[in-house]
Amino acid sequence: MKSQLQKLRSVLKQKNIDAYIIPLSDPHLGEDVPDHWQIINWLTGFSGSAAIVVISSSFAGMWTDSRYFLQAEEELSKSGFKHMRPGPVPEESYIDWLMLNIKDGDRIGLDGRIFSIENYRKLETRLKSKKVDFVTDCDPVSEIWTDRPSLPSSPAFDHPVGFSGKERSVKITEVREQMKSLKVDYHLLTRVDDIMWLLNIRGNDVPYTPLLLSFALIGENQILIFTGENKIPPELAKEFDRLGIVVLPYEEAAGILSTLPKGSNLLISPHTTSVSLYSSIPGHVRIFEDKSIPSRMKAIKNRTEIENIDRVMIKDGLALTKFFFWVESKSGQIPMTGVSMSGQLLKLRAQGDDYLGPSFAPIVAFNKNSALPHYSVKTETDSVIEGNGILLVDSGGQYFGGTTDITRTISTGTPTVQQKTDFTLVLKGHINLAMAKFPLGTRGYQLDLLARKHLWTHGLDYGHGTGHGVGYCLNVHEGPQGISPGANKTVIEPGMLMSNEPAVYREGEYGIRTENLILCYEDEETAFGQFLRFDTVSLCYIDKALIDRSLLELREIEWLNTYHEEVYEKLSPYLTEEENSWLSKKTEPI
Repeated sequence: MKSQLQKLRSVLKQKNIDAYIIPLSDPHLGEDVPDHWQIINWLTGFSGSAAIVVISSSFAGMWTDSRYFLQAEEELSKSGFKHMRPGPVPEESYIDWLMLNIKDGDRIGLDGRIFSIENYRKLETRLKSKKVDFVTDCDPVSEIWTDRPSLPSSPAFDHPVGFSGKERSVKITEVREQMKSLKVDYHLLTRVDDIMWLLNIRGNDVPYTPLLLSFALIGENQILIFTGENKIPPELAKEFDRLGIVVLPYEEAAGILSTLPKGSNLLISPHTTSVSLYSSIPGHVRIFEDKSIPSRMKAIKNRTEIENIDRVMIKDGLALTKFFFWVESKSGQIPMTGVSMSGQLLKLRAQGDDYLGPSFAPIVAFNKNSALPHYSVKTETDSVIEGNGILLVDSGGQYFGGTTDITRTISTGTPTVQQKTDFTLVLKGHINLAMAKFPLGTRGYQLDLLARKHLWTHGLDYGHGTGHGVGYCLNVHEGPQGISPGANKTVIEPGMLMSNEPAVYREGEYGIRTENLILCYEDEETAFGQFLRFDTVSLCYIDKALIDRSLLELREIEWLNTYHEEVYEKLSPYLTEEENSWLSKKTEPI
């Protein structure tokens, strides 16, 4: 790692670059980053999914979010990079470091292909007083990463209407209708999941999410998809041709953008449009900036999708139930490690039909490792899981009929009073959010307190959001909706699928998180307007051995008992007699 840093500094010196910025990103600026763009992992050894690096002649530092603080400390220890763990003020970021440490007139380099125009503007604005020179086409990494993985090249496959619920022609028409109402002639799509949803296709270009790397430009009569003709099978190509969808080489997106006619109006999302693509848009084109139209449309699941999600939750719940039955029945009989447990869970999920693979790298964490919110199971650090403690399993699956994400925390022995208290406070927050009733127009940040209230009362908290949007056979983390204390102003609407995952982490001891997926529905309409509610769709028992019943209110006990009754009713018909008896005890009323 230190050798690579030294080589990078040498190239930066040749290019007269005083500071170089590397985000953990790719040209689509999404969460799923293919190996070709895993520059930070190659340079530092950090294996998390969110980070940004700054390098100068005398400094090399990395910023990440609270999910990865402990992991970053460990993985950067011998890399030559300093983990820049921020204080309580969110603004203590890499830009603040640059403000304090660069000199007037310095040259700052970045690769504009993987830097959003939104973040670039923030950088420009904050450093305006420094009169710095930004070099946005700076790519020293390609000169020194000699064994860099090539770009993925998987073929697309169809996502049939029996799963998607709408023909691609209907979706295209609906998007164009919204474009007309916004008075825009063209709409640039840079997020791959938007394109997959719109065209009812999927791919295998990135791990864990069925995406086909591509850009798209929607016009009045044509859609240009930049991905390469060799990636679209003949049958799909015929359908595309019939609908006026033209397939072009991946690298031609910027060139085509530069030819947009004078006086035309173009809609882009600044959060997901790179500096390079933005720079290719001619000055005579009028640019409108907002969330992409497909991102708003796909956030609201249609009737077919909801029906499929219900079926997928049974498949996923069966795999989890069989997994925890296996863990408990085989405990002490065979050696169990994080890797072997992950393998068993993967094997059980794969037995379900329409299964495509995991939706993210599974987290199987025991005791102190469970205090790392995104602990990564690795063969080189794997160890036997045995004895008294807390086991946290966070996992999910990709199915043709939906995407799952669920976390369960179980006791592998006799829990302590503190563990039971922590678990029950987390559970109270989980139940409070699951039972929420709120007026239409409510935003996610307004609901976040429901999950944290009881933790705060006991001086506890967690550093991540309470809930994220979930895709449909797409990204396990999908916007624009979410539940967190942040500035997300998206209104929660019926049909939105989100996670509900309050937690508490005691560094060096254990972590506790209980996560289900919740779907928003209409509730009653009163003189005060339309009210909404959530329905919990994930199906897996919650470990009663960790519950301190005295801390639960009657309504919370009723929710838990009702939930457990549903879990048993929906899963028991598919279990063996032994598994059925075991689950019956796990879901008995408290």
